Amino acid sequence: MGVISFIGFTLLVAIISYFATRKTNENTSEGYFLGGRSLTATVIAGSLLLTNLSTEQIVGLNGDAYTDGILVMAWETLAAIAMVITAIFLLPRYLKGGISTLPTFLERRFDSTTKALTSGLFLTGYAVVLLPMVLFTGSKAISGMFGIPELLGVSDWVSVWICVWGIGIIGSIYAIFGGLKAVAVSDTINAVGLLIGGLLIPVFGLMAISEDGSVFGGLTKLTTEHPEKFNAVGGPDSSIPFATIFTGMMLVQLFYWGSNQQIIQRALGAKNLAEGQKGLTLAAFIKILGPIIVVLPGIIAYHKYGPNLNTSDVYPKLVADVLPDVWVGFFAAVLFGAILSSFNSALNSCVTLYGVDIYKQFINKEASEKIVVKMGKRFGIILAFFSMIIAPFLVYADSIFGYLQTVNGAYSIPILTVIVIGFLTKKVPAIAAKVGIIFAFTVYVGYIVLANGFGVIDLHMLHMQAITFVLTVIIMLTIGKLKPRESDYVQTYTKEVDVTPWKHVKIVGLVICLVVLSTYFIF
Repeated sequence: MGVISFIGFTLLVAIISYFATRKTNENTSEGYFLGGRSLTATVIAGSLLLTNLSTEQIVGLNGDAYTDGILVMAWETLAAIAMVITAIFLLPRYLKGGISTLPTFLERRFDSTTKALTSGLFLTGYAVVLLPMVLFTGSKAISGMFGIPELLGVSDWVSVWICVWGIGIIGSIYAIFGGLKAVAVSDTINAVGLLIGGLLIPVFGLMAISEDGSVFGGLTKLTTEHPEKFNAVGGPDSSIPFATIFTGMMLVQLFYWGSNQQIIQRALGAKNLAEGQKGLTLAAFIKILGPIIVVLPGIIAYHKYGPNLNTSDVYPKLVADVLPDVWVGFFAAVLFGAILSSFNSALNSCVTLYGVDIYKQFINKEASEKIVVKMGKRFGIILAFFSMIIAPFLVYADSIFGYLQTVNGAYSIPILTVIVIGFLTKKVPAIAAKVGIIFAFTVYVGYIVLANGFGVIDLHMLHMQAITFVLTVIIMLTIGKLKPRESDYVQTYTKEVDVTPWKHVKIVGLVICLVVLSTYFIF
């Protein structure tokens, strides 16, 4: 029954996505890369959530919650505040300029070399970190839920390879040949299923550990027997010391939700600013429920299995043990959709960045839009195969989510810094952006090598990201003071999108921020 429900739901999503995207003109950059700029609030919210709420989040964060408890909820709850900032401050500026990629804005604000550097950083980060991470955690989840090693009579290592290539090939077909609208429509359907299935895991898990078979009985047992797991204030030796919330944590969130091409591309495809703001705030509200899905199951697993599991095995094992067979198939299908979503969105963003920012800019400036899309697709195929080869070797990483966030800083901090300076100043010149990108990248990579390779620096990576950000800002502002632009930068309104804001965005954003802050008072 589990396999049948898995196959049935997966095929249903594929068919709906196909018919929903037949009328989109995929031979134009706007049609292929931005879904024809026709995405509604519901589609944007669903796509944002599923792009983010994939196995690197679900498997990785539940693995961290298994060891550290509820304090890792910061990765989820603080995201809501960053989404509000993006909706109110960043998105209006992106849509006003008719921007399709973030490096496009940086080219207008600074120069084409800045654009090339940021595109290169995005592509490197996605190829080396994000795409392989999604494939690896996805393969571990699917392999664990269906018992692939026992079913096929192969080792865990071989099972990971089989699942990685299966997910990678199917995901590549969606992303490369379907474009953003196909990805966004399938995301929206799967997001509903994932929320339902994701909430069922802690429900069945709590019932399984409760003496009377009730949810509240299981929750009482957890809070009584493991009170240390429900303290949101992390100590100095935890994975998220409390002080990091005020330093690098918010920088990570602002980059991810406000300037990460993989994520912001959904909002850039909005039919207008109001729909984009509604989509972001709707996603932020749902994001507040994230800890129930990506934190609580890890704590349940700690109670149920003890402290000796490998963190990447925690979530798949709990799902296989507590869900009825028919629900395992359904949940595996929506989780498979979430895996495809993150892989698709990152790959689609890579195709966009290569086609618009590299091929059209530096290789063939006279290329038609049809050729740009075609060459982007070819690059996507190469990148997909590259990530499928790398992914299985992530089995050697100690903490999946920790590894992801540590390495991400090498490209997130340089890009976030130049975007912030680009928006907040008018006189800082292009040379400052180039120096800032190179400085931030070099300093942070040096930190990774010294801290993780040689163990000579004992500083949390979130603190280091904040230090790198501040130093880079100081350097860029100093250059801007000594050698300012000859004329102020002024963003022009391209009138491609209606930028009339949603009238309730500020009050809704304030409510979201207050709810997030209340969770820290509660825990």
